[in-house]
Amino acid sequence: MRKVWVLGLLVILGSCKLIRPASGGDGASAYAAYQEDLSGSLPKYPDFTSSTEETSTNVSSGSVQSVDGQLDEVQRKLTEKNMSDPYLSGYTVLVFSGIDRNQAFKTQDDLKMYFPDMTPEMQYQQPRYLVKVGKYTYKIEAQKAFSQIKGQFPTARIIQDRFQRKEYVQPTPDENAPIQN
Repeated sequence: MRKVWVLGLLVILGSCKLIRPASGGDGASAYAAYQEDLSGSLPKYPDFTSSTEETSTNVSSGSVQSVDGQLDEVQRKLTEKNMSDPYLSGYTVLVFSGIDRNQAFKTQDDLKMYFPDMTPEMQYQQPRYLVKVGKYTYKIEAQKAFSQIKGQFPTARIIQDRFQRKEYVQPTPDENAPIQN
């Protein structure tokens, strides 16, 4: 048994001598002059530098102005389309959702008491009552109110919601338009 231990110790010590740590001189110098040409495997692209220089000298200020006009027109149409939409998508903090009307009113009153600067809003979507706080365009904006409310109301969460625009103007019917039945 003792011979096995001695033999095992000699094998371990002998293998430790065979394993050499990598030194900076031996390993790095072996690869210092290494070069590889990958140009054969790379994709080939046409040279566009000369053609872009020619087109940039041919562009006149009139074409830039026409593009600006087109962009202004697209922006105006997009603004009109957005203003004609009566709803705005955004986020709100949902504090209570349930069928108990009394609990909904209690939650609304508690919100007013704990957070007087926030105005809670109650909605009824059959068969449940919703108590919400805030109207935010981006979720990150709702995060501040949510973090304040979460301590008192642990079931609160941020949800997506649609809000009616304040500036929405109902389109007036055209007098000359045909009446549809």
